[in-house]
Amino acid sequence: QVQLVESGGGLVQAGGSLRLSCAASGRTFSSYAMGWFRQAPGKERELVAAIRWRGGSTYYADSVKGRFTISRDNAKNMVYLQMNSLKPEDTAVYYCAVGSSWPRPSDYWGQGTQVTVSS
Repeated sequence: QVQLVESGGGLVQAGGSLRLSCAASGRTFSSYAMGWFRQAPGKERELVAAIRWRGGSTYYADSVKGRFTISRDNAKNMVYLQMNSLKPEDTAVYYCAVGSSWPRPSDYWGQGTQVTVSS
């Protein structure tokens, strides 16, 4: 059974940084992609960034390009989202996901971690 566990969310001031982590277990992910999505209150869940497990190709939403970086550690089955220059509009619950679709991997989901950016 696939398990995804996020960590690293919290409260930060605008302009600050946070690093989200996602621990993946339960299967071999070499043919999959991993992604970070977010959902703000009253809004639809949106894709933030994705990375191919094999090869490391990345995708970013326009709203986070140049500020967020997605990375992975294949040996540890970990995926990270480094978030810099955070803005109040980045406030949302952030979800880790894994799947076979590119760039929207969404077969399995984590429980989410709250990120709040104060102005």
